[in-house]
This record gives sequence, C-alpha cells and structure tokens, in this order.
Amino acid sequence: MPLPIMAPLPSGRVTLRDARRQTTRAVEVESFEMAVHPLHDPRTGRPITALTWFDTIGLCNELSETDDLQSAYTRGEDGRTVAWNTAADGYRVPTEAEWEYACRAGTTSPTYGPLEDVAWTSLDHLDGPQPVGQKGANPWGLHDMLGNVWEWCWDYADTARYGDYRTLRGGGWADEPWSVRASVRRGSAPDAVLEDVGLRVARGPVGTAGEAQGWSREADRQRAAIRWPLPVGWTPLRDIVR
Repeated sequence: MPLPIMAPLPSGRVTLRDARRQTTRAVEVESFEMAVHPLHDPRTGRPITALTWFDTIGLCNELSETDDLQSAYTRGEDGRTVAWNTAADGYRVPTEAEWEYACRAGTTSPTYGPLEDVAWTSLDHLDGPQPVGQKGANPWGLHDMLGNVWEWCWDYADTARYGDYRTLRGGGWADEPWSVRASVRRGSAPDAVLEDVGLRVARGPVGTAGEAQGWSREADRQRAAIRWPLPVGWTPLRDIVR
C-alpha cells in the first residue's frame, strides 16, 4: 500500500464537547502530522472501508514498517487490548482532539465550508464512497475531513456507558447534514464492520506514557468507575488495560 501524503499541522488549542455529560474541555494540541486524505485504494481513489478499529491498528503498524518508522501499537495476547507507545514516530489513528483540531483548521463554525462544496453527504444522493480529494479542502489543505466516510479515532466513545466502543468522526456519504459537523461524534465496537467507516492516519510522537493530545488512560478509568445503579443498557468498561 502506498504511503499516505502527510501535512504538518501547527500547535494550538481545540475545545471538545461531551453532549451526554454536558461538559466542555479545552485541549492544548502539540504539532503533529495528519494525512491529507482518508486511506484509499490507489487504483480507484475511493476510501478503504469496512475497517474495524482493530484493522486500523494493524494497518498503522504496517505503514510504519514500510516507512522504517517505529510502530505505535502493541496488541495484547487476548487480541482486544492495545497499547499505544506515545513516543513512537510511526503512523497511528488520531486522538479525538487531534481529529477535531485538524478538521476545524482554525475555523469555529460547525463546518469549514458549505457542505455541498466540501463534503459528500446525503445531499448528493450517493450509494457509496467517492474518490478522495474531489471536494474542497479545509484551510489546512485536508480533504474529506467531513463526509464521504467516518474515521476511527483512538479514544473510547464513553467507558461508562458503551464499554470498549471507540470513537468515529466526520460523517459519511449517506448521512444527513446535521450529522456531518466538526463536533459530531459516533461510537462503535472495535470489531464492528461498517460500510461507511474508514481511516485517516496521523503521525508524530506526542505526550507521555498513558497521556497524549487530549486522551488520558486515567481519565478513561475514572469515567468507567461507576458506583451507582446502572441505567438500562450501560456496560461500563471496568478493567482498562493498555
């Protein structure tokens, strides 16, 4: 698989919102690199889809090996735990803070341009993903951050409510406009196969062990430590080992 084209992004700040807990938090983001396009088939230009979160971890390590970089991830013997070496210089999935920071590219509106100009959505009446780079880029030169396919992030969606679900960002070709915004988040099981889900890689060593770019292992544990009766359907991730 060809190596992705990467764009260096400056350091800065992004504010993340959690709709369930009705909270916001500001995250200082260190400089890192983000792929200009979602990972795609060089023969067709269309995003590679139906990737599980576990698939993306393996693809990131494969790209790192191809580029003679240090792999970011180690898979546990149980097949479900994944450790992230935040000091590795290899390819990886972005944190949610990195993803939203890259998507907004210094803008503050829900989208970085009119959706019909920058994103493939339900407005286009499509039956599948479109070749990357055909719609307008954001101010930092990144294409398809909104629409076309959802993109996996590193973070858990909500360790208190959804167990080991991981976060998806960006919206897909069949999504309504209200769902294709910089702040919208969706979660799914790490082994789920979804036709509108792909991957955009990041690169760059950031943070320290267990903490990086808006993500914290300890914060995950605290959110999962529910001590009151559980609402129906909640499945806290009691044991977080990474």
